[in-house]
Amino acid sequence: MGIVVDIDVMLAKRKMSVGELAERVGITPANLAVLKNGRAKAVRFTTLDALCEALDCQPGDLLRWEHD
Repeated sequence: MGIVVDIDVMLAKRKMSVGELAERVGITPANLAVLKNGRAKAVRFTTLDALCEALDCQPGDLLRWEHD
């Protein structure tokens, strides 16, 4: 399975919409959807930093690894 993205979990915990998070992070809702659905090939550290700041969390709260 590889890297799993748990942005949906953090959005639910923070009671925040995708649109609100995208605005706070400074990316389009479409690009955030690509990331949160696990279709992104890479994520910039600046984007990860902004996500963590907006969601008040650690990178490990957003990304985890699962064995195939």
